Amino acid sequence: MTTGTADWSECRVDLAAPHNWLVLDLRTEDPETWAREIAQQHLAEGSSRELYDAFATDVLWYWGAARRQNALCASLLAPPDTPVLASCTVREVRVPPTSTVETLRAEVGQAEGPFFGTQLLEEVDLPLGPALRVQRMEPTAPDSSSGEIIEGVAHYVLPARFTGTALECRLLWNSPGLGEALAGMADELAASLRLT
Repeated sequence: MTTGTADWSECRVDLAAPHNWLVLDLRTEDPETWAREIAQQHLAEGSSRELYDAFATDVLWYWGAARRQNALCASLLAPPDTPVLASCTVREVRVPPTSTVETLRAEVGQAEGPFFGTQLLEEVDLPLGPALRVQRMEPTAPDSSSGEIIEGVAHYVLPARFTGTALECRLLWNSPGLGEALAGMADELAASLRLT
């Protein structure tokens, strides 16, 4: 997926979106119409109006979240005629020019959460440069008794071509049974990340 927003600062990215991913058009000025078109293309002909509206609403929510984060690109895992299973976003994160994977690890390790279970931190080498891989579970609404638990893998990459910039490639999902497969997919997506 190669998409972006007008306020790119340093980076333009290319991320190879595998089969069954819906790339979010973050440049559209009419997201509601775009989300309805995506729902019509994605769902089987003759799907109920309720299903169509619910899918378009979900896509629009993810689009809004990606725009609020100033994502460089974003995509949703949604095999044909299914709801959204996972979301992937890539965004630029400002870091001190002297940042290393070790300093990123120290900063992430001090994050207050709340998180569930063990937060896994691992240093990895990606084609773009060294990275910190973070896997954890967290609530969608930390201050509420309602909400869901989501799991995610984020890679914070320090591209060799830039200083003061890290790229966050983050995959999130709320289906625990898919955790192992999606964690592997997160690693594949981060490895495919390129600067253009």
